[in-house]
Amino acid sequence: MIATILFAVGLVLIVEGLAWWLAPSFVERMLAALRDLSVSVRRSMGVLAAVIGLILVLTAHQLGLSIGR
Repeated sequence: MIATILFAVGLVLIVEGLAWWLAPSFVERMLAALRDLSVSVRRSMGVLAAVIGLILVLTAHQLGLSIGR
């Protein structure tokens, strides 16, 4: 279980780090655009991202991906 969590957090950090490394000005523009959105819209985007992430994880599991076993 811990190995799976560490793996997932590591993947997130890799993706985030690549975004900041390859396109820092784009990330700053995106953050500025997000600031202009209302809190409810940002919350909705967060829920949508979490649901999509869960669907992707469950799909990977159904396809046979096994992390931490």
